[in-house]
Amino acid sequence: METFLVATGIVALAEMGDKTQLLALLLAARYRRPWPIVWGIFIATVVNHALAGALGHAVTRVLGPELLRWVLGASFIAMAVWMLMPDRLDDDGTPAAAPRLGVFGTTVLAFFLAEMGDKTQIATVALAARHPHWLAVVGGTTLGMMLANAPVVWFGDRLLRRLPVRAVHGVSALIFLALGVLAWLGWDN
Repeated sequence: METFLVATGIVALAEMGDKTQLLALLLAARYRRPWPIVWGIFIATVVNHALAGALGHAVTRVLGPELLRWVLGASFIAMAVWMLMPDRLDDDGTPAAAPRLGVFGTTVLAFFLAEMGDKTQIATVALAARHPHWLAVVGGTTLGMMLANAPVVWFGDRLLRRLPVRAVHGVSALIFLALGVLAWLGWDN
């Protein structure tokens, strides 16, 4: 349960102000159909994070425990630095295939692609490499994505104006930095 909760919290914080959260806002403003958008986000996240979790779990077999500790520490510290650089969605980030795929299909495709190499996907790989219960990691990271993105779809602009995104990014960066240092010190749970 601890792995699940840690993964949920880390990704929910990391997702604040992320390009996929901005994508959720864009899709909600454009289509005004929250349920297909939220379900599309969920499906895309489950698939993307399951692949990332499987990769992270496989990495633990390839790298020895000592090398893995240093790689994970560096990964978490790199995530801390990355958290201090908020994402922006370009105007050309609007999915052009919406009429052909529908709102749900457009959301699944757009979110799956937007998550490739994103902070939350990399965090999922690193967390799954660190924790033996990678399904708990995937479940937690998926819940974290939903906690960050579903309210944006329903409450959109009003919610984003009230959250101090810089402060949320700062807290996220501190958490990733602490995880990196703890990994380097050999702290395991």
